[in-house]
Amino acid sequence: MIEITIGSLEEQIIKLLKKTYPITTFEISQTLRVSRREIEWILHKFQVKGIVKLEPLPDITYVRLLRNDFQFIGPKQQRRIMKKSTDAKKEENNRYDGIMYS
Repeated sequence: MIEITIGSLEEQIIKLLKKTYPITTFEISQTLRVSRREIEWILHKFQVKGIVKLEPLPDITYVRLLRNDFQFIGPKQQRRIMKKSTDAKKEENNRYDGIMYS
C-alpha cells in the first residue's frame, strides 16, 4: 500500500492518472497548472518507486500508471463551526423597557 498525502501535488497527479489514459507530461502540467519540469521531477520519483512508467518519444512523454493500491492519508479538512444566533438573543435586543422619546 502506497501512502500519498492528501492535498499534495502527488495526490493530484495520481488521481489524474487514474482518470485519464493515455496522457502526456505536457497534458498533466497544463491540467494541473504546474510547470512541466516539476511534473517530470515528481514522475521520475514515482518511476523509481515503481508507481508509473514513463514512455518517452521524440517529442512527448507518455505516462502509464503501474499500481493502483494507494492510500490517501493526512488530516481531513477542518470544518469551521459557526455559532448560530438564537431567537432569544434577538428578542432580548429588540425589547427595551426604558424611557421613550417622542
